[in-house]
Amino acid sequence: MTLASELADRLRPAIDDERVLAAISSIPRELFVPESERKRAYENVALPIACGQTISQPLVVARMLELLRLCPDDVVLDVGTGSGYHAALLALLADRVWTIERHRELSAQAQRAIAQLGIDNIEFLVGDGWNGAPAHAPFDAINVAAATGDEVPASLELQLADGGRLVAPVGTAEQHLIVTRRTGDRFERIRMEPVRFVPLVHDEDEDERWA
Repeated sequence: MTLASELADRLRPAIDDERVLAAISSIPRELFVPESERKRAYENVALPIACGQTISQPLVVARMLELLRLCPDDVVLDVGTGSGYHAALLALLADRVWTIERHRELSAQAQRAIAQLGIDNIEFLVGDGWNGAPAHAPFDAINVAAATGDEVPASLELQLADGGRLVAPVGTAEQHLIVTRRTGDRFERIRMEPVRFVPLVHDEDEDERWA
């Protein structure tokens, strides 16, 4: 049994979606953490990466994936590429993934890690994740891997397809996962469990650009 499979088994009591657990068992998390942290790659904790960011706790990643209720033919937006671990998992669960990161260094590192796995259904963008990727919308699902402040950006919710789902950590002093589901012009938002994420930085003057 691989270390990734052992991690998936440890998460199984809290995660019901077997597709999510299978994806986690398939992705070597050590590829997405700095060399200095690789001995801790399979602990159920967040770990530091470059640019003052983190790779999220595996349980939280799995829970966000589960809440998205992904289908194999979904087109997904991943806001906050970070290490690329979340994007790699999304790529196993959906048809196509667009992932956006404001730090060019992180985007490049994520591309290198994912290339090692032979995953080829991810498109990388560098830019302001707050604005999403409107040129490639609508999305069946949007994953936001950084805290959005007091509310989910309307710019992201409006990029959901009809029936689309968005999961984001929302809050300042206290954060919770919020699930948004779009039905026509209506947006239903449900508050889930507490979490802790780095903030989603909004650069108003930064345009989306290719990595």
